Amino acid sequence: MFLAKERTTLEKFFPGLDEDLVKIPLMERENQNNSSNQANPTIKLFGQFGGPRLLIPAQYGGMQVTPLHAIQIQRALGSRSPSLAVAATMHHFTVAIIQEMMPESSDFDLFKRVAKHNLYFSSGFAEGRTGSSIFKSHMQVKPVSGGLVINGSKKPCTLSMSMGLMTASVMLPTADGQPDEIALVVIPADSPGIERRPFWKSLALTGTESHEVILNEVYVPEENIYNMGAPSRFDQVVARSFIWFELLACAAYLGISSSLVERCFIANRGIPSERVALATELEGAMSALQGLACSITNDEKRDDLVAQAIFVRYFVQNVIERVAMGAAELLGGMAFVKSPEVAYLLASARALAFHPPSRLSAGSGLDKYLFGEPLQIG
Repeated sequence: MFLAKERTTLEKFFPGLDEDLVKIPLMERENQNNSSNQANPTIKLFGQFGGPRLLIPAQYGGMQVTPLHAIQIQRALGSRSPSLAVAATMHHFTVAIIQEMMPESSDFDLFKRVAKHNLYFSSGFAEGRTGSSIFKSHMQVKPVSGGLVINGSKKPCTLSMSMGLMTASVMLPTADGQPDEIALVVIPADSPGIERRPFWKSLALTGTESHEVILNEVYVPEENIYNMGAPSRFDQVVARSFIWFELLACAAYLGISSSLVERCFIANRGIPSERVALATELEGAMSALQGLACSITNDEKRDDLVAQAIFVRYFVQNVIERVAMGAAELLGGMAFVKSPEVAYLLASARALAFHPPSRLSAGSGLDKYLFGEPLQIG
């Protein structure tokens, strides 16, 4: 059965979640019927089921699922609620970054708090690209007694309404005012000086809560500042975090396009060979993602793994473009005009193309890599 494996995995880790998601009409799952300053009900529901714990290591109270199970869950979520799957991508990606940043020997109370209270991370990291550090955020830092004062803004900031904690990377200045070490700062969402402003104007993926978060003289005490060392140690962190993002995001958007194909099967639209052709493309793309998920657990060369992630990303993106349009065509014009759902899913699936790196920015670097040069993207 189509999507059976992914939904079985979702049920294994979150029993009853899929059933509860289906009870909420699609456009309500996407926050289309609520004000932009309200939280998405599916994000709240996922939190109640322990979703923020998915990638948290077991030693801190998390689920510590494998990359393979993570992408199956992401695809299943994307098939039910595009906004939930994309928002979850951003939280899980932040968990992956932090896990890569922290020393193996550290007793990381931050993850224990997240797992215990099912808190969502929103990320104040820069929207970086491979080859330029994602940790060089635009946050301004002012050392004060007992901590730091942070100023700046992040837009869009996914999970802006539902976040329990905001994370940001900052450069800690030395005594002579020069950047020295990277630090991770963790800012409770209810901290004085945090302001949210509407930013997301698109109808697609409204439920990701992707608005602007402004930090105005926000105080961060020393216990919420985690020194991570010199910038030079972060090449591997950036690479592995980038791969995690591509895995999670591609699986989420693959789930969105899978929802359109599933509707073709349910409505018996088209002839068998047409439906099978669409499903074949999706399953091939999922197999490519599964291969990447297995590779992340192996000790492969960084450049090779990042390049593989980009190749898989563009392959999945191409498949989604073809399949989403093909499924919408099979569903027919009346399905398109009588309900907003087909058009909404079509627009949401297409948004994978807007995540970095763009084909234009990556093309030259990939070309040189294929000629044997070190990989440079950006």
